[in-house]
Amino acid sequence: MKPVPPPRVLVLRALGLGDLLAAVPALRGLRRGFPDHEIVLATPPSLRDAALATGAVDTILPATAPRRGVPVLTGWHGAPPDIAVDLHGNGPESYAALAALRPRRILAYACPPADGLPPPGWEREDHERERWCRLLRAWGIEADPGDVRLPRPSCPSPAPDAVVVHPGAEAAARCWPVRRYSAVVRGLLAEGHRVVVTGGPAEAELAAAVAEGAGLGPRDVLSGGLPFARLSALIADAGCVVSGDTGPAHLAVAHGTPSVTLFGPVAPRLWGPPPDDPRHTALWYPGPPGDPHGTSADPSLLRIGADEVLAAALAHAGHRSTAGEGPTPEGFRPVEAQGRA
Repeated sequence: MKPVPPPRVLVLRALGLGDLLAAVPALRGLRRGFPDHEIVLATPPSLRDAALATGAVDTILPATAPRRGVPVLTGWHGAPPDIAVDLHGNGPESYAALAALRPRRILAYACPPADGLPPPGWEREDHERERWCRLLRAWGIEADPGDVRLPRPSCPSPAPDAVVVHPGAEAAARCWPVRRYSAVVRGLLAEGHRVVVTGGPAEAELAAAVAEGAGLGPRDVLSGGLPFARLSALIADAGCVVSGDTGPAHLAVAHGTPSVTLFGPVAPRLWGPPPDDPRHTALWYPGPPGDPHGTSADPSLLRIGADEVLAAALAHAGHRSTAGEGPTPEGFRPVEAQGRA
């Protein structure tokens, strides 16, 4: 007799690397809440290795849609999911994509009332990690928004102890100017630090431009999209990570690696590192709300100067420590107006 397959939990989070890492606390809550279920994550196939590295996902259902839209989950086969969980958004589109698979139960902000009880309300000011933990807690599933750490992969880092500078982001709104990144790299090199510039699959020209502006050689440009294990090892063993609000910044938090993250247009209180962790500095000038998917650099981001980014990076670089030990550069802080590069 064939063994009966376990019931399955289908989780929808078909977004980017940073989005996946922000959902790790919720995914681990589901893993603990449904220990006898198979956890299937609907996510882009490029994130398979990252999803499995969380220890909370058994397999993935490849799922993508243009412009961060809601995918059609036609790849699902077999019996309907026992539980479907919407970690993708709060609208009817993502709810409908899961409902089309006829799961026994759906956990979502867009759920219609069940058993006479409304679903939890969507709070615009929730931090992204807390948002999805709060959704699960509404159904009695414990989830800790601080449960973000990933194990270090077994492969070696391509640049141990280097300062990793990642100038790219999914949208131009979160891309700081090339010349300012180059100025930061030059300052780090002048202080004796090794620096590597990284870039995703479509960011080779961007990474090369930053390196060229800093006089950095090609061996220290790691662009074209490193495999996840090598990227994870690079970040885990880095002296510091300098980037905008994008995947490597979240990976630095996951590995406890010191980081300097440049925020704009989205505030760090919504997407940033834990505010009480001295390993991480979030640079941010409050301003009018902007479009995180806009086609030009956000004005709030452009208010951050190269001098203050360099100062923050130098305060962290080479001082890896656990929280509460070693040097304690300021973490979350709205920076004051200073000189600009």
